[in-house]
Amino acid sequence: MRKWLPLAAVCLGTFMLLVDVTIVVVALPDMARSLHTSFADLQWVMDIYALALAALLLGLGSLADRIGHRRVYVAGVAVFALASLACGLATDPAVLIAFRGVQGVGGAAMLATTTALVARLYHGRDRGVAFGVWGAVSGAASAAGPILGGLLTEYLDWRWIFFVNLPISVLAIVMTMRYVNAPADGAARGRGMDLPGMAAFTVAAGAVTYALIKGSDHGWTSGTTLGLFALAALALLVFLLIEPRRAQPMLDLALFRRGSFTGLMITAVLLSVAAFSYLAYTSLWLQSVRGMGPVAAGLACLPMSAASFVVASLGGRFLHGVSPRLTLGVGMLLIGGGALLMTVIDAGSTWTVLAAGFAVTGIGVGLSTPALASTAMAAVPPQRAGMASGAVNTARQLGNALGIAVLGVVFHAGLSGSLRHHGGGVSADALAGGQAAPLIAHTAPAQRGAVQEMIHVAFADGLRDVFWVSGVLGVLGGLVALALVRRPVAPAGPLRGAQSADAPSVSAGV
Repeated sequence: MRKWLPLAAVCLGTFMLLVDVTIVVVALPDMARSLHTSFADLQWVMDIYALALAALLLGLGSLADRIGHRRVYVAGVAVFALASLACGLATDPAVLIAFRGVQGVGGAAMLATTTALVARLYHGRDRGVAFGVWGAVSGAASAAGPILGGLLTEYLDWRWIFFVNLPISVLAIVMTMRYVNAPADGAARGRGMDLPGMAAFTVAAGAVTYALIKGSDHGWTSGTTLGLFALAALALLVFLLIEPRRAQPMLDLALFRRGSFTGLMITAVLLSVAAFSYLAYTSLWLQSVRGMGPVAAGLACLPMSAASFVVASLGGRFLHGVSPRLTLGVGMLLIGGGALLMTVIDAGSTWTVLAAGFAVTGIGVGLSTPALASTAMAAVPPQRAGMASGAVNTARQLGNALGIAVLGVVFHAGLSGSLRHHGGGVSADALAGGQAAPLIAHTAPAQRGAVQEMIHVAFADGLRDVFWVSGVLGVLGGLVALALVRRPVAPAGPLRGAQSADAPSVSAGV
């Protein structure tokens, strides 16, 4: 069993950083009451973390290729732990949001190196099992976040969703230093960093997500919103112009000439949007409308986390030789189908209306997640494993950040349209901020029943729109994977800047 201890060390960090993407979901109402936040604040507590992951993964993966994957991973865990402590002690929304961003920096360093470490530590059939376990942990972590968040929030305090990271971080660092060998780390060490590329990509990712949030608050034609979209487009153009001219690019754009790699990146983006971005809005419904506590709301997600963990664990062992085209394609179709199953929600629905959809989605996540990681590793020589890991995880986290923003717009529009249709009198912003119960409580007794029914209908309409969008995007991701992802995807020769003459590329049969 000693050979699996390095995998355990890597999976500890993976679980912790991915749980923190969704662990705040069920704690949002308590945070709002404690810190007096607005709807935009709630979005940023979720979005800033995923945005930091998305913006920095590529650059930190490239850095890890140069100075060592283990070194960057351990540094990331340390930063993550200190930022978690600061988040737990925060008494102001701005402080919490700022240190959630720092958490994302540490998480990016960890996530950029986990799959690269797995690829270096294991070979042959062991690698398939290792990626299966890593995928099980990765897929289950996001779905398990609301459950753990509910338990900690209800029985301790919302601050403990951050404090709990401290002992886990210490254990991860100790195990990594003791069991994860690093003699092969930093095969590209000594080469320069692509700082212009990192800056351009960070600006592009940040501006487009901020534009989506601003658009939902201030309108899509406002000067601020249009200016942010223009900045994002300009920064992306600069990034695309810079990268081909860099001797050591943060992302080798030549990879996108291969349909398989392009399909893989598109699938990674759509997986996060279709499978996880709607959890924030289902949690608001379960707690503020259905009156469930944080634990009960978290347990409603159990079918997703359990199914994804079991399927990914078994898949690593029994689907070792199956084409990633099938596992990704079928997995994404199931993710889309799971979201579409939840469109039957109506004003009288309870949490049980979500159970079947969550279970089907979990099966899809369990099939797709390990295949994304192993296929990305197969696309590049081992010396650029950090870049490949950063690329696929960037796509996933950017998809999550953009998905929360886009689905937030869809949800808010559905609420507003339904409220206008039924006579208005209730603020969509207040409902989206988790204030349904206080609104009902402060309504005159003679009108309370009608207002309560209006709120139930509005939430059902908003969530139904969210599930439709998620389902369609999931199905689209499945079709993209089936059409584009092929095996092998490994490059015929070394990528630019990769010294691969004495190191064979990772087998595409992973």
